[in-house]
Amino acid sequence: MSYKSLQQCVSDLQKNGEVRIISEEVNPNLDMASIHLNEFKEGKKTLLFENVKGSKYRSVSNLFGTLDRGKFIFRKSIDLVKDLIDIKLNPTNALKNPIKSLFIVLNGIYSLPKKVRFPKSFEEIKIEDLPQIKCWKEDGGPFITLPQVYSEDVENPGILNSNLGMYRIQLSGNEYVKNEEVGMHYQIHRGIGVHQKKAITKGEALKVSIFVGGPPAHSFAAVMPLPEGMSELSFAGVLAKRRFRYAKKDGYTISADADFVICGELYAQDLKPEGPFGDHLGYYSLKHDFPVLRIHKVYAKENGIWPFTVVGRPPQEDSQFGALIHEISGKAIEKEIPGLKSLNAVDEAGVHPLLLAVGSERYTPYNPTKRPQELLTIANRILGTGQVSLAKFLFICDEENAPNVNNEQEYFTHFLERVDWQRDLHFQTKTTIDTLDYSGEGLNEGSKVVVAAAGDVKRKLCNTLPEISLPSGFENPNLVINGSLVVEGKGEIDDLIFSLEQQNLEGIGLITLVDDSNFVSEDLSNWLWVTFTRANPAYDIYGLNSDTVNKHFSCSIPVIDARIKSHHAPILER
Repeated sequence: MSYKSLQQCVSDLQKNGEVRIISEEVNPNLDMASIHLNEFKEGKKTLLFENVKGSKYRSVSNLFGTLDRGKFIFRKSIDLVKDLIDIKLNPTNALKNPIKSLFIVLNGIYSLPKKVRFPKSFEEIKIEDLPQIKCWKEDGGPFITLPQVYSEDVENPGILNSNLGMYRIQLSGNEYVKNEEVGMHYQIHRGIGVHQKKAITKGEALKVSIFVGGPPAHSFAAVMPLPEGMSELSFAGVLAKRRFRYAKKDGYTISADADFVICGELYAQDLKPEGPFGDHLGYYSLKHDFPVLRIHKVYAKENGIWPFTVVGRPPQEDSQFGALIHEISGKAIEKEIPGLKSLNAVDEAGVHPLLLAVGSERYTPYNPTKRPQELLTIANRILGTGQVSLAKFLFICDEENAPNVNNEQEYFTHFLERVDWQRDLHFQTKTTIDTLDYSGEGLNEGSKVVVAAAGDVKRKLCNTLPEISLPSGFENPNLVINGSLVVEGKGEIDDLIFSLEQQNLEGIGLITLVDDSNFVSEDLSNWLWVTFTRANPAYDIYGLNSDTVNKHFSCSIPVIDARIKSHHAPILER
């Protein structure tokens, strides 16, 4: 079925045995999040909290806790959406099956938002009436973790020129005036940032509406990376098989199907400390100045349900969002970038820090040495595209005997066998990285590296640990996978490099310096998380027998310093 409301969705899941009801009173301060984390790890069911301490509203979490449940929720529309995206990306495909395409186009009526009267079921409430859910003990206060933040282009206003994004909202704490202000944290490369910049230029406040709840298609649309020119509201309508219904009130756009709506204005001069917040990289994002939303009105549907999630070190519920996005969009980004065959934004590394890619290398007739050429063109295009532009580490190999990018062990084994560390490291320094990533020099500041490998096998990776003598301050060498060595210690990295340069390291393709070698080597996901969330490429990649010629860095074996540094954010701990 297609859902008109969040309540319909929860009821349907309940009929199908997918809901665990919690009737006893639960404290929203840490306890609800703890129950959620346990359920995501063990039980996997959707949680319905019927008695939230301090609020009369029920709350639901883990709605998208499994890929199968996400596909079940959208079972009536998922194929239609796939076809619409395909036609958007490949219009000529419509000519191959005109009858099917006509059906798809006719269903496109759902993409047109529908203006309705302001819902009579809405009551006016205060921010303090909402469930005040705090997920991690060092969080700066309660947050909305599944908001749909709506804004319009002030130069070209209108519902179809809007942006619907998911940017976290701090409800209270820090210096916010109770019930009058909330904090809005949005990252770089976000649509609302473009809208606010235009409002600032015109000397205007930006009107913003925050929708919470409603049909699950609305929440999903807020996180979906859509093709350029496709409206999130149009996508939400098609996915819900119900036109996005909206009303106007005091100049604000109101989602008529949302469970809650917060309206307010962003002013250029209003910045206050937001955070800390336990985030999806597995660390706290710290307290920084971000825009303040001055509250105009807060509305709630009678018997509204407050959805929330808990983010932390992957995998979490938002990992399943990513899996569902891939299920729906298929190879959308590969179709957008010529020559790109496959791409994996690695969830275990926090998505943005690490990309694994396979691309074509069609310059072979003029490339007898099979060195990366087209791969570098593709890499530059990837790093200039949407949210994947936030990546710090991009590994890309040619499609000859290509590995599966979604099998990280297979990919890195293939890559380390073929990479030429004298040639294949390409840095971008003093650039932007994810706002939530604290491995860099400052907020949004860091570096990137493209590692492009092509051609034949260049080394046989060792599958047993070679005899290694470590200098004082270093110990406990281990292999993560074949050819990937980890060493722990707090000594000077120059001493480690000098010592290793004197030894036979045949079969080693990469070295990672860490704080706890046993932890990092016991599971590949630990290595992926530690290495790529704690390293800033231009600062933290060293090398044995390194050299710089014409500003190109080369080495025989790279050493990634993935130890915790003083400027890093604290790790999330329950």
